[in-house]
Amino acid sequence: MKATCWHGTNDVRVEDVPDPHILNPRDAIVRVTSTAICGSDLHLYDGYIPTMMKGDILGHEFMGEVVAVGSAVKNLKVGDRVVNPFPIACGNCFFCQEEQFSLCENSNPNAWMAEKMWGHSPCGIFGYSHMLGGYAGGQAQFARIPYADVGPIKIPDGLSDEQVLFLSDVLPTGYMAAEACDIKPGHVVAVWGAGPVGLFAMLSAWLLGAGKVVAIDRVPERLQMAKEKCGAEILDYEQVDVLDALAEMTGGRGPDACIEAVGMEAHAPGLLGAYDKVKQALRLETGRPPALRQAIRACRNGGTVSIPGVFGGLIDKVPMGAIVNKALTLKSGQTHVQRYMAPLLERIANGEIDPSFIITHELPLEAAPQAYEMFRDKKDDCVKVVLKPWGDGAVGKVVH
Repeated sequence: MKATCWHGTNDVRVEDVPDPHILNPRDAIVRVTSTAICGSDLHLYDGYIPTMMKGDILGHEFMGEVVAVGSAVKNLKVGDRVVNPFPIACGNCFFCQEEQFSLCENSNPNAWMAEKMWGHSPCGIFGYSHMLGGYAGGQAQFARIPYADVGPIKIPDGLSDEQVLFLSDVLPTGYMAAEACDIKPGHVVAVWGAGPVGLFAMLSAWLLGAGKVVAIDRVPERLQMAKEKCGAEILDYEQVDVLDALAEMTGGRGPDACIEAVGMEAHAPGLLGAYDKVKQALRLETGRPPALRQAIRACRNGGTVSIPGVFGGLIDKVPMGAIVNKALTLKSGQTHVQRYMAPLLERIANGEIDPSFIITHELPLEAAPQAYEMFRDKKDDCVKVVLKPWGDGAVGKVVH
């Protein structure tokens, strides 16, 4: 089969690799019909996630048709169309029973690596380093799904891949980020980052009762999408002082909740932005946190800062004094995707959400190297790339 393989910093290649096989009675094999490049895949592409090995298959947002099931998988059958969640979860451990699936105690065979960095290990994740299990990802023609009796959700007829694919990650991630904010009717929610997760966080904030949503970014087409598709007021952080603008919007109080949907490769103008870039390049900090710093400073007293943005290690100059003295609540975590898939699928089926609006490019799998570069550099108005492993429906740039 063909698959997108990591070969080093800024080096991904589409190669022929062996087909996956059933290894455990709880496995399934899926013929992948659609897969996406996630913003967190760029952290792998840019070389900021350790324990990657040459030839590792990338991708954790994918869906397709079941072509084989292990003997213990009773909820799926060959021919079922499914979306697969990015966290690998056993369904049986303490955290799975608490529906905290991204903290599964049994799905990361290399937990000792994560424990050395974080103290405890999260779950295994598809296509996301050996520290998180070394599992082959879904940017491929076929994928093996462990614990298939827990993860994939069946998709009813009548819904396109484009409508449901993002149940695998970014739609539940945006929703969980907004849910963490404990939004009350009328609350002001500010979202840093108008990429896919940020856009879905904005939509979710409205669904949960927000009175105003503000998008902060610097990329014109993303800000336009936030305004037109998500009903957000927009701030270009290169054109305005974000803290002053948010204070003015909220009568000096600050947003009730701030969502940091950028993560470890955030940009910032000026000396502090240059400082972070140099420190990250020298590996003196593993993430650039200017958006997080700003969200903490902007948030009102007693407010909530929700952090779906991915951070892998150490960051510098986080204003801990602001967190303590303003009595802020910080909430974060990899998304417990399995918890949200069914209710969000119901919203999609009912026409409340159509996640496909974020797709700007549909390309064949063979174009993955160019797509990664385009997505990272935000060329050609790129917001989200969907790859088609079998070429079907690959149309290039998508016009909404």
